[in-house]
Amino acid sequence: MTGRTLKKVLTVAAAGILMATPAGVAAADIEGPDVASWQHPGGGSINWFGVRAAGYSFAMLKATEGLNYVNPYFVQDSLAMRVAGVARGTYHFARPNLLPEAQAAFYSTLVLGQNGPMDLPPVLDLEDSGGLPPAALIDWTHRYLNTVRALTGRMPIIYTYPRFWQTAMADSNEFTAYPLWIADYRGNDNPEVPGGWPHWTFWQTTDAGRIPGIGAGVDLNVYSGAQGDFARYANLPFAGSG
Repeated sequence: MTGRTLKKVLTVAAAGILMATPAGVAAADIEGPDVASWQHPGGGSINWFGVRAAGYSFAMLKATEGLNYVNPYFVQDSLAMRVAGVARGTYHFARPNLLPEAQAAFYSTLVLGQNGPMDLPPVLDLEDSGGLPPAALIDWTHRYLNTVRALTGRMPIIYTYPRFWQTAMADSNEFTAYPLWIADYRGNDNPEVPGGWPHWTFWQTTDAGRIPGIGAGVDLNVYSGAQGDFARYANLPFAGSG
């Protein structure tokens, strides 16, 4: 596929996202799953056109974990979801018992860029302390995020859940400059937000969702609008034109 043809495909795909989320639609109506190898039972593929047709505008895709795991479906999902018009976020599952700079470099090298068309910012999935006490884990997290930001050029998103942050991170308020993706499945009108964050950016509302095109249960998420217009945040090819 030539560069011109790919640009045309991405522009048409982005138009599908914008047409599906017209002016006046609440940001919380912008929804998407997060997926990993578990969403490929028996090695089957995800039908990303089916995901998009069901109204999901983005997906968070596991890329790496620690220093030696790469999601075996990462490349095929990355390419297929873009062609289908699903904006892509990618995440690294943190193993804080290993060096943060090395994990940041491992992730950033493998995500096929994180600042191109239809790319959401990089995500740190922080839900394992690696045995570190809070002060050491806070330092580890700063070092990881600073390295990823330097390597990708974008402000990373932090994924966590309230209890973990309140205990393993001592409810630190040192990270409020970073967008928050919070997991809270209790069915309230809004999630619990730890760590002094003034707002959440993504909310993982359930770990038992079902979506056409995906052959296994998935986590489901909504976008709050805290980072502004979703089209701009996801680097849609013609966001802000006109």
